[in-house]
Amino acid sequence: LQKLAPFLKMYGEYVKGFDNAMELVKNMTERIPQFKSVVEKIQKQKICGSLTLQHHMLEPVQRIPRYEMLLKDYLRKLPADSLDWNDAKKSLEIISTAASHSNSAIRKMENLKKLLEIYEMLGEEEDIVNPSNELIKEGQILKLAARNTSAQERYLFLFNNMLLYCVPRFSLVGSKFTVRTRVGIDGMKILETHNEEYPHTFQVSGKERTLELQASSEQDKEEWIKALQETIDAFHKRHETFRNAIAKDNDIHSEVSTAELGKRAPRWIRDNEVTMCMKCKESFNALTRRRHHCRACGHVVCWKCSDYKAQLEYDGGKLSKVCKDCYQIISGFTD
Repeated sequence: LQKLAPFLKMYGEYVKGFDNAMELVKNMTERIPQFKSVVEKIQKQKICGSLTLQHHMLEPVQRIPRYEMLLKDYLRKLPADSLDWNDAKKSLEIISTAASHSNSAIRKMENLKKLLEIYEMLGEEEDIVNPSNELIKEGQILKLAARNTSAQERYLFLFNNMLLYCVPRFSLVGSKFTVRTRVGIDGMKILETHNEEYPHTFQVSGKERTLELQASSEQDKEEWIKALQETIDAFHKRHETFRNAIAKDNDIHSEVSTAELGKRAPRWIRDNEVTMCMKCKESFNALTRRRHHCRACGHVVCWKCSDYKAQLEYDGGKLSKVCKDCYQIISGFTD
């Protein structure tokens, strides 16, 4: 094992390319019906264990930590005077080094695996498989109806940017839910309520809907309120940091005026300076929302906000990728 352990570092290369591989599979599935059909046909085979292609792609990512865990367990049970002790210890050090190269990526993959599981629980109808989405808390809850105050069984999935309010649906295999409402964290407020007939209640008020909910106990209620409020606070903190960064960038890079768009090469804002699209404010990720630069203003935007082309004078009239705002200004067209 000591001789073979260094070869485990090759898994690091697999992990590095995992995001791009997942994005490629997603794009091909969406754009090529034949590819989608073949993948779905293979996934239905018994050998696949009813798992998706993405689930199987996750297996190599999780392999090194498994080896590390098994070797640690082996060392704990191995007598200190064993002839294998020194070799096993050196092997563990090598494997631990290999694992350290991809620990952060593995955590992301574990989160992605959980998102895939939830995606399947929701009937593959909700677009939640996005590395920028992080599951904070999930669990059963009761919903108080406004008309007759009866309690109805519901299920909540709390993410870092939204709350999914779901209704359980019948299933012979595992838990299944239908999303009734998606409530954004932006603008959400939490209020502890008091109902003599129904204890442990609290209110979730969002732009999309207000929910009167009942927890199973006072502790459960406090945990939900705490998780929701911390998620709201973290969301606003991230967006405040982003707004400040955008304001700073606008001050620094304001030399490209509206009149100069397309006539003067802009200074490109570096990828690592922003974490969200500078137009729609959606978080970037390596799977479904990658970074692109507008060739007119230099801003970092997502693919949806850069799906336009305009002739840029500074580039010899060449058709170049620009953001929606610059396209409208340069071309004079509006939606």
